Amino acid sequence: MDTQEKKNDFTEGSIAAVILRMAAPMTVAQLVSVLYSIVDRMYLGHLEGMGTMALTGLGIGMPLIVIINAFANLCGMGGAPLCSIDRGAGRIAEAEKLMANSLTLLLAFGVALTAVTQIFLRPLLYAFGASDQTYGYAAEYMRFYCVGCIPVMLGLGMHSFINAQGFAKMSMLTTIFGAAVNIVLDPIFIFALGLGIRGAALASVLAQTASAVWVMRFLCSRRAVLTLRRADMAPDIKLCGRILAMGASTFVMNCTASLIQIVANVQLRLYGGDLYVGVMTVVNSIEQVFFLVMNGLNQGAQPVMGYNYGAHRHDRLRQGMHFMWKTWVGYATAVTVIILVFPRPFALMFSSDEELVTLAAHSIRLFFCTFMFMGLQSVSQCLFQSFGRSGKAIFFSLLRKAIIVVPLTVLLPRWGFGVDGVFLANAVSCVLGGTACFVTMYFTEYRRLEKC
Repeated sequence: MDTQEKKNDFTEGSIAAVILRMAAPMTVAQLVSVLYSIVDRMYLGHLEGMGTMALTGLGIGMPLIVIINAFANLCGMGGAPLCSIDRGAGRIAEAEKLMANSLTLLLAFGVALTAVTQIFLRPLLYAFGASDQTYGYAAEYMRFYCVGCIPVMLGLGMHSFINAQGFAKMSMLTTIFGAAVNIVLDPIFIFALGLGIRGAALASVLAQTASAVWVMRFLCSRRAVLTLRRADMAPDIKLCGRILAMGASTFVMNCTASLIQIVANVQLRLYGGDLYVGVMTVVNSIEQVFFLVMNGLNQGAQPVMGYNYGAHRHDRLRQGMHFMWKTWVGYATAVTVIILVFPRPFALMFSSDEELVTLAAHSIRLFFCTFMFMGLQSVSQCLFQSFGRSGKAIFFSLLRKAIIVVPLTVLLPRWGFGVDGVFLANAVSCVLGGTACFVTMYFTEYRRLEKC
């Protein structure tokens, strides 16, 4: 075992310390990564004379952005856990071929999505809740953003393989670099050059392109434990199938999140009008910030747990699970308290329109009142993926988002809750979905490890 491999051996030392060492920079990276889209919304929401409509238009396009990210995560989060398991078992050549085949899939999906979005953008946006008043704002942003599907997907998808090899700090720097480019370019393109909404989209694409170049250079260099080689990119049907099967749970989570946004946009426009679509954009943006912290914790823990699973270190797996339960749920509970007490300052970050801010503050409380249960859902999903239980991860992703949230988003407004019902649907799903996911993980995975 060479020096770098020893450094990234996750079977040594306190597993809680190893998870924190990996998760801390990944959490910072996740918080920074949200700036790619959050900064756009903040700038556009404060545009004089058109901020609210611009924010609403961007909210209509968000489901399409989520779908693009879903395909990136299908390949990245599908291949990275398998690489962690193979690396833990000492199968380095197989891990490198998995990584290269993930890149091949990303390129194929990127080309297909670029074509589809350019051809069918108008009907897609109307299906996502656009009106004649908001379509122009949504189309102006998405037309430019979707041109950059390939670099956006490469930057996001291949980034997972830096973390899977144990380079948490490099992963963090990669994300910070891309976000910094976006932060610098946004005001230049939006205000200085007068490009407005188009400028925000162009800044995001250029930032993602810069990040993609950074990621690919590192993975092709000798600094990486697993090196990306062109010869390994030849499609292997078996490997591609494994990647897609493992990434299916994350893909389903992303796609169902997009479905929820679409259904919510349509219901909000029906019961409250275009302004409430802008309110949901604010609420989703805040959720994205808080959830990405848990996503950063998951990305830090997953390679550690996957490595120890591949190495058959069941004692360390149990210790890691105890630590994750306490940390994830503690964080989610703290978020719940903060957001219920101080909702208005979060709304003001995205708009200075008093009507929108007042409605958003009320809606934020409804949406986040049971967020602590997302800690149970998040940690259980992470463990299912770490242990290669993609079927269970997919099921519980579908249970909370597709089976619970979508029907409630349609039914609660009809049952007398009106617009509030759209936001309460998320609260109910957190309780039901989070509890079911945790109980299943405990009795099927943790109890099994206890007997080993």
